[in-house]
Amino acid sequence: MTELTDERDTGFTPVVCERCGATALVTKFSLQHTSVQWTLASVRACAEFRARGAAGEPSALIDTCVSMRDSIDRAVADGRLAISPP
Repeated sequence: MTELTDERDTGFTPVVCERCGATALVTKFSLQHTSVQWTLASVRACAEFRARGAAGEPSALIDTCVSMRDSIDRAVADGRLAISPP
């Protein structure tokens, strides 16, 4: 019997935002599919989340941080974050 691997257990890599220094755990399954895990500390450190929260937007409704997305793209381009299909 072959044991199936849960793709959610794929290793995450810490990526530091080049704008504010917030760190999120990231895995990329493809160029289009990125999974980002934010901790409470990283949400509090994120400049974009702070600014949008100060404007009254609940952080749970903020779907992305443009600066972190750019940092993730650079990490892939620089070879610091691999694309690992499940």
